[in-house]
Amino acid sequence: MQGVYFFRVNHKYRGRLAPSPTGYLHLGHARTFWTAQERAQANGGVLILRNEDLDSTRHQMEFVGAMLEDLRWFGFEWSEGPDVGGKFAPYNQSERMEFYRAAMEKLRAGKFIYPCICSRKDIRAATRAPHANDDDEPIYPGTCREKFPTSNSQLPTAKFSWRFRVPDGETISFVDGNCGEQKFTAGKDFGDFVVWRHDDVPAYQLACTVDDAAMQITEVVRGADLLVSTARQILIYRALGLQPPDFFHCALMLDEQGVRLAKRHDSLSLGELRRQGISPAKLRSQWVGQHKPS
Repeated sequence: MQGVYFFRVNHKYRGRLAPSPTGYLHLGHARTFWTAQERAQANGGVLILRNEDLDSTRHQMEFVGAMLEDLRWFGFEWSEGPDVGGKFAPYNQSERMEFYRAAMEKLRAGKFIYPCICSRKDIRAATRAPHANDDDEPIYPGTCREKFPTSNSQLPTAKFSWRFRVPDGETISFVDGNCGEQKFTAGKDFGDFVVWRHDDVPAYQLACTVDDAAMQITEVVRGADLLVSTARQILIYRALGLQPPDFFHCALMLDEQGVRLAKRHDSLSLGELRRQGISPAKLRSQWVGQHKPS
């Protein structure tokens, strides 16, 4: 545990790019990442690159190489990352399992988490499982909250995940650098959430929180679809005795039908735009004044 968790003591601005190699980066990623780079430069800070490659079912090696190539082509520069190293290495999440397991043990010791055998299908079928407004995670109805004790000798025999027990009724608030004051009520806007998956892989909420703390990130710049996730992660920071960074959530880029861009939008992937000979400077010139959420 020693050396893994600490309160933030580095006051120099540290931002990060945290792409996941589950497909080719598109123009929406680039716009959010560019905001992160601009804010790091404006604050005289540094930018790191973290490869969030934990999802082995979707991760392909070809996407890692393409990701680095596309980012360099677009004009991104980072001082720490999987290709250049740095004092907080490794920068591939798949190589950082010891950090996540240490965090899990601390959460278990504090009784912040419990085992859950429910599938996503089970949760969606529950009458008390409406969807949260800002993301696609159903609100967990609490089926397994009191079903299993957390001691090693009495864990479920079936496959299970670990869920974080949220403080029902508590309002989690924070001031976002772009979206202003945000308030989410635990148990209403979001429910108990998975921190460790049934396939023995840390979930996004845990891995992201642990890495941002360990790498001393001072501001997280990402898409507005993750505002609710920020409330979840603030609870993890608190449970682990960590200081959260500042947050800046950018508006999402939409296609012509008003649907947010995804990695299936091949025509707007950075690789395809590069093949068409479109310059990054021309693409960036269209982004003035587009930070604010719609």
